[in-house]
Amino acid sequence: MKTLKLCTAALALLASGSTFAAGRDYISIVGSSTVYPFSTVVAERFGKSTEFKTPKIESTGTGGGMKLFCKGLGVDTPDVTNASRRIKESELTMCHENGVKEVVEVLIGFDGIVMANDINSHNFALTRKDIFLALAKEIPGEKEGELKANPYTMWNEINPELPAIKIEVLGPPPTSGTRDAFVELAMEGGCKSFDWIKAMKKKDKSAYKSMCHTIREDGAYIEAGENDNLIIQKLQKNPNALGIFGFSFLDQNADLVKAATVDAATPEFETIASGEYPVSRPLYFYVKKAHVSQIPGMEAFLKEFTSKKAMGDEGYLTDKGLIPLDEDKYTEVATGIKELKNLEL
Repeated sequence: MKTLKLCTAALALLASGSTFAAGRDYISIVGSSTVYPFSTVVAERFGKSTEFKTPKIESTGTGGGMKLFCKGLGVDTPDVTNASRRIKESELTMCHENGVKEVVEVLIGFDGIVMANDINSHNFALTRKDIFLALAKEIPGEKEGELKANPYTMWNEINPELPAIKIEVLGPPPTSGTRDAFVELAMEGGCKSFDWIKAMKKKDKSAYKSMCHTIREDGAYIEAGENDNLIIQKLQKNPNALGIFGFSFLDQNADLVKAATVDAATPEFETIASGEYPVSRPLYFYVKKAHVSQIPGMEAFLKEFTSKKAMGDEGYLTDKGLIPLDEDKYTEVATGIKELKNLEL
């Protein structure tokens, strides 16, 4: 019966235009730079404690990872993609169109997105409105319904209590899940503080999104790539700049950088877990169900990643800055991965 199942799976893969005939003896993982350090820790432990090879992980960004993951089935495509936001409906559709019909979603925990600067530099107490006014391409004009090109060049022009320094923010590119989450949680959060813009969401969702999510391109926001460690290095060279990255990188570099408060909340383990810190988001990885029985070590790797010793309250990933799931949500995730439950949006 087991042989019959394997033959059936192989025939299905051949029918989809992909094949495992060439073979691959390691797990291939792509995706989010935020989830990368968590995935790497699990992979290293897995490689040392089992007979399987250590998985190979590439930090491609969430969007880039989805494109590679959804390209099709077979050894020339990744088995897993990490994501610092939930998969989009358009991405799942792309997967289905390319033969990746069964995708398993795994929620691993939560993370905060921080704005931080050099530890010896200015203190920042920001609101989401401040962030929107600093980084939006266009901002509300003097009259209701009017927009104008963002005129602000200094932080204290937005709020006199902020430092009198040039607005310079180093952040991720459009392919990054961190950027997607940042514009949705921080930028849109500040954008909605203008009542007439908030009212537009129901009238013209496309125009609303364009106003709230479009980042300025005049040099105030600097795309610094997918590597969060590189942003932290650049902050050491430019103490007046702020950088955008995940809480885990702040936690690991607390001797080098410090975070701004957002709406009076400091990004900390407890405030992110409770939802008090407003710029927080869930973290995921996605698995090709068809690869689980074909790639050596897949079942064991998934079991390791979703174990309590890894992502539980006192798991080793919390030492790396992961905010763990509560008991009910953890049980739901553990059951889902055990059953390899297919994702439906």
